Amino acid sequence: MGNERMGNLENPGNFPEAGIVPGTGKAHYSVLGLMSGTSLDGLDILHVEFERSPSGKWTYRMGDAETIPYPAPLRDSLASTLEMSGLEISLLDVEYGHYTGCRIREFVERRALKVDFVAVHGHTVFHQPDRGLTLQIGDGAAIAVECGLPVVNRFRNTDVALGGQGAPLVPIGDALLFPEYDFCLNLGGISNISYEEKGKRIAFDISPCNLALNRLARREGLPFDRDGALAASGHLLPGLLEKLDALEFYQTLKPKSLGFEWMDACFWPVFSGYGQAETEDLLHTVTEHIASQIARVCRRFPAKRSLLLSGGGAMNLYLRERIASLSGLELTPVPRQIVEYKEALIFAFMGVLRMRGETNCLRSVTGACRDSIGGAVYLP
Repeated sequence: MGNERMGNLENPGNFPEAGIVPGTGKAHYSVLGLMSGTSLDGLDILHVEFERSPSGKWTYRMGDAETIPYPAPLRDSLASTLEMSGLEISLLDVEYGHYTGCRIREFVERRALKVDFVAVHGHTVFHQPDRGLTLQIGDGAAIAVECGLPVVNRFRNTDVALGGQGAPLVPIGDALLFPEYDFCLNLGGISNISYEEKGKRIAFDISPCNLALNRLARREGLPFDRDGALAASGHLLPGLLEKLDALEFYQTLKPKSLGFEWMDACFWPVFSGYGQAETEDLLHTVTEHIASQIARVCRRFPAKRSLLLSGGGAMNLYLRERIASLSGLELTPVPRQIVEYKEALIFAFMGVLRMRGETNCLRSVTGACRDSIGGAVYLP
C-alpha cells in the first residue's frame, strides 16, 4: 500500500538526493531544545545559540540546561498510553502540551533569556512507520500559547508520510555539528548510531537500551542501575543472550527503527521462563546483548576509531566498559552537558533548519523517497 501511495514522489525534481536544500535566514539563533525520551527520565530543556559562518559552517554554544522530573501522575499517564483510548490520548496530548509550555515559560523567565523559538520533540506514544504512523504528543498550539514563543514540533511526520522510518533524526546534527567523529552513538531508551558511509550519512536504531535496563532495575525498586553496578555483579545467562541476539530485527537491513510496540511484541516475550532469574543476572545479560549488538555494527568499519557517546546510558560505566572491550573503539571523552543534552541540542538545531527552510531529515538515514524539511510551526 505504501509504495503505491507514493509512487508519484520517486523523482520530485526539486529535492537533492541528500544534503542541504538551499535556504535563507539570519546567521545567529537563540533556541530552546526540548527532549522527552522513551525512558521517562524527565523533560530535558536546553538553551543553545547557533552561529552560521559565511562559508556555511555551523557552530554552537550550549547554555543553561535542566532536566525536570515528571510529576508522578503525569509520568504514570505517559507510561500507560498504549492502554489508553484515542480520546484519552488526545486529552493527554493537550495536557502535556500545556505542561511543557508552562515549564518553558518558567525556564525562560528564571534565566531572563531572549529566545527566538522553541523546538520540541514531544513524547513518543506510537511509532509504527510501516503503517504510516508516528505520534509524539505535546500539542504545539498549547505549548506556544503557554510559553508565548513560536514552537516547532512534529519533526517525524513528514518523513513517515514519505515512506521513511521517521527515525533516527539526530544524524543531520551529527553530520553538521560533530563531523570530527567516526561514529555518534546515543544510548537513550533505544541505542542508535550515525556515521558516514560512501559520502552519505547512515543511521539506524541498534537495540533497546535504557528502556530495557531501567525496567529491570525497577524490579529492585530502583529507577535505574547506577553506574551499571548491579549488572556488573551479575552472571551471564547464555540461553537468554542467544535468544535475544537471534531476534529478527538484528537480521534486518537498515533503515530500521524501534519503539514500544516492538519491545512488547518481540523483546520482552523472550524473557518468559526467566521470571525467577536474579535481577543482576538479567541486567548483566541484557547489558552484554546491547554492547555486543553495538560492537557488531562498529566492527564492520575497522578504519573508524573515534566514537562520540551520548545519552543517559553513557553514564553507565559497566555498559561503557563492555562497549569499549567488544568494539575496540576509543570512547572519546566529551563534556557532561553534551552527554546529557545532545538530543535536545540537535532538535534545537533541527528547528533552526526548519525555520530556514533547509533539509533536516535525510532519506539515506530513514529510507524515505526523498529528503525533507520536517516540523510543524505554531505561533503564540
